[in-house]
Amino acid sequence: MNAQSSYIEANKKRMLNELLELLRIPSVSADPKYKNEVKRTAEWVATALTKVGVNYVEICPTEGHPIVYAEHITDPNAPTVLCYGHYDVQPPDPLELWESPPFEPVIKDEKIYARGAADDKGQFYMHIKAFEVMKNTTGIPCNIKFLIEGEEEVGSENLYRFVKNNAQKLKADIVLISDTHIIANDIPSIEYGLRGLSYMEVEVTGPNRDLHSGLFGGAVDNPINVLCTMIASLKDENNRITIPGFYDKVVDLSDEERAFINQAPFNHQEYCKALGIADTNGEKGYTVLEQTSIRPTLDVNGIWGGYTGEGAKTVLPSKAYAKISMRLVPNQDPDEISQLFEKHFISIAPKTVKVKVSYHHGGYPAVTPIDSVGFQAASKAMENTFGKKPIPTRGGGSIPIVALFERELGIKSVLMGFGLESDAIHSPNEHYGVFNYFKGIETIPLFHQYFADLSKDR
Repeated sequence: MNAQSSYIEANKKRMLNELLELLRIPSVSADPKYKNEVKRTAEWVATALTKVGVNYVEICPTEGHPIVYAEHITDPNAPTVLCYGHYDVQPPDPLELWESPPFEPVIKDEKIYARGAADDKGQFYMHIKAFEVMKNTTGIPCNIKFLIEGEEEVGSENLYRFVKNNAQKLKADIVLISDTHIIANDIPSIEYGLRGLSYMEVEVTGPNRDLHSGLFGGAVDNPINVLCTMIASLKDENNRITIPGFYDKVVDLSDEERAFINQAPFNHQEYCKALGIADTNGEKGYTVLEQTSIRPTLDVNGIWGGYTGEGAKTVLPSKAYAKISMRLVPNQDPDEISQLFEKHFISIAPKTVKVKVSYHHGGYPAVTPIDSVGFQAASKAMENTFGKKPIPTRGGGSIPIVALFERELGIKSVLMGFGLESDAIHSPNEHYGVFNYFKGIETIPLFHQYFADLSKDR
């Protein structure tokens, strides 16, 4: 057992208890009633960075929730790694579906159950503990900067401003992020691409008030019926999106890269069984692995209107609403796609209703070349600790800040996450494996060493 592994083993119980303490703070960024708890979490993170010996730590106030910034410069000539994470979490609702309280973490079957366990407290805290390991054993081979924000779950609006206004402070050679997952605990993987996002809300208004469905039904257009018809028309029989111009800039991958993506192990029957569905139904001509990573999507995330309380109320509603998200792939611009969506959605509305389209937030897609120093350092580190070379994958989710780092700082990101798809992030009973937590703490120091070594060779 090497010095780093010995240190981790000797401090395992403490490192785990520290994470449990962090998970007890309900840092829900979306709900104003948790504002003080979010602030307390930022202070907790800053204290944790100071305790492990990071040279400079500050809490940066914003118009919203604070950002924790820290840096440890060992050698101005050494490469610099910017470690990004977020300490805010999703709301825990619906509470009745949790088997244990969301902010009272419990360990069951070697999994840590709590809101934020995998997304992203357990994953970003690995980087602080990895720093501690390096500081107390082999030393720190790179300059390391930490950027831990409190608004990722609500769009990172203030972080966008912070990055744009602090390019020099954040200057680095690579961004290292653990907010993604591996295929399985015995099948390591690294995501080298993410989809972008355009998130919209639509409002359809019919009559000037709710109407009696018996007196007016059959003559006055029902906004809910109209909205459903409009949404249904956004895809054709092959599940291709019908918005004019939507696919104009989509990059078609070569047969070689599509084959590369499909090398990841996938069992369609097990996939459906795990989700409780009879079959999948994606864009025709693409595999499930491609549909969920390299192809754009359009999905309704919520729809409401009329009477939804107990019992019956025969109402023809005045308004209907829906939230619609589109996942985007390289070369698709979220602002342009949002404009195309708005123009098209208004154009397909019948004259019997009025339509309002609002843009919530979005982000650009991003890809990191697998032959880059950062990706290769991550691959070598995971191969060392997992005992097998990780499979490169393209992620279906969106981390908009990745594209921002590339645009504003001119640097790529390495997505070296240790979660699993089954971690139930954003859902009741979110959890993170104890194995995964410590595997991250073991692997991250090796990334820094390999990145320093490979950077010298370039």
